[in-house]
Amino acid sequence: MNKASALFSDFYALTMAQGYWKNQMNWRAVFEMFFRRQPFRGGFSVFAGLGTLLEQLQDFSFSAEDLAYLEGLGIFEGPFLQYLEAFRFSGSLWAMDEGRVIFPQEPLIRVAGGLIECQIIEGMLLNTINFQSLIATKTARTVLASGNGAIMEFGLRRAQGFNGAMAASRAAYIGGAAGTSNVLAGKEFGIPVMGTMAHSWVMAHESEAAAFNAYADLYPQHPVFLIDTYDTLKSGVPNAIAVGKRLAQEGRNFGVRLDSGDIHYLSMEVRRRFDQAGLTKATIAVSNDLDETIIQALTAQGAPVDSWGVGTQMVTGGKEGAFTGVYKLTVREATPGAFLPVMKFSDNPDKTTNPAVKQVWRIKDIQGMAVADVLSVDEGAVSDSLETGKRYIWWHTSGDYRHFTHILEGSAEPLLKLRMEQGRQCTASPSLEEIRNLLGADLAALDASYKRLLNPHVYKVSMTEGLRELKHALIKAHLGAL
Repeated sequence: MNKASALFSDFYALTMAQGYWKNQMNWRAVFEMFFRRQPFRGGFSVFAGLGTLLEQLQDFSFSAEDLAYLEGLGIFEGPFLQYLEAFRFSGSLWAMDEGRVIFPQEPLIRVAGGLIECQIIEGMLLNTINFQSLIATKTARTVLASGNGAIMEFGLRRAQGFNGAMAASRAAYIGGAAGTSNVLAGKEFGIPVMGTMAHSWVMAHESEAAAFNAYADLYPQHPVFLIDTYDTLKSGVPNAIAVGKRLAQEGRNFGVRLDSGDIHYLSMEVRRRFDQAGLTKATIAVSNDLDETIIQALTAQGAPVDSWGVGTQMVTGGKEGAFTGVYKLTVREATPGAFLPVMKFSDNPDKTTNPAVKQVWRIKDIQGMAVADVLSVDEGAVSDSLETGKRYIWWHTSGDYRHFTHILEGSAEPLLKLRMEQGRQCTASPSLEEIRNLLGADLAALDASYKRLLNPHVYKVSMTEGLRELKHALIKAHLGAL
């Protein structure tokens, strides 16, 4: 299947699109994507997948085979299928920079266009952003747990299929992974590829010592030996030391990898024996179904680990199966040229949305540390503005009584920027290295209390008084109509 096929949509998007088309309701509209809660019970998330989204959106279309399939369903009318034949996204898209630290309830992406095109792209947009943001967030947490150590992404064999593996490798690198075992991802995205040796290499030789010697001769630049094929301490370590001493005489270094057993005990014992043998520069890598909580515990206990191989838990999200991103209508054209802010009401306050075209401002103090993200109305003449030195009252995004007062002495950075206009990308996509660097800067500007694995402090996401008043007016009008 063509990765940019517009069939990569939820079925209801196409049935709604036919309804809008048939009833002449292809008004101008604005949708926003946001997410509802932090994954992993964390204090922050990472915005990832934008580059992939923009690339796919420019080529998002129905092929002749796609249209033939839809016709065979017996649900869609011939004239509507003719309309879809020429379908291309022709709207505009604003988004945060990929790699930004993000928080619930704030718009990450704003899409403006015809109601039909905005509806059809929903599924692809959410699939792309939700999955990559989940994996980038998981990786960033893992890197922080290791004390910013070297994390190797080893998840290809456990990822959710081909596309899942490729997207996970890209997102993990954004999140701070040092490299990947996925060779195709290395080629496509320029990610460093990494790996050690397989147990089969050891078992294919007449002895473990022979396997290590052969590997060291084959790959002379810092070979890494897998030492748990038979017995880590009785066999693997002595053989690694014997080969390591030969390499040391040749001016070469080596490393070992632990893939089973008690990682803390074994890494401590391996380090002790290597140092006792004079091999103080030998490195230790570990794997074996690691996640950020295990890595943090081992790091806190002083395990002498130089690099960590993380696979399943990183590329699948582990216990957190999905990112809670949603895509909601915020403005629609009521009559030609007249736009109406709209919102979704719900018995669950967390599912009540915020109306209007919005901007998100990242507020920092004079030391450059992030204080809050603030949602404002962003509609030309009625746009909220933020001025240095002014005192503000900002309200909880639910619009209730919770609020805080802040004098703007630092900076207020607008986060949503125009990325596509008339269906074409209008800004250059940054490299993955630039995206990683942006994430590093954002994490450095985030207080440590928000980055704790357990019970992190809740970062403030608020709204201006102008947006709160608009929301309350719509709620009042809705209640009055009941």
